[in-house]
Amino acid sequence: MNTHNPNDFRYRVHRSDDASTRFDRIPLAVRTLSSNTLFQGEHEIGIEHHGALYRLKITRQGKLILNK
Repeated sequence: MNTHNPNDFRYRVHRSDDASTRFDRIPLAVRTLSSNTLFQGEHEIGIEHHGALYRLKITRQGKLILNK
């Protein structure tokens, strides 16, 4: 189960209707994938990006590390 809320960290700034300089924060939708879906039981996957290979790894502590 993925408990990450994609709206927690990405916002669009939107000027309020009133004449003041107050701005409202409107959440943007972010496509979210479960790490279980990405790794499918493995501890490391390769990601090709602009011709370079990156490795995304799950550490023993359960954290993610991305290396080029």
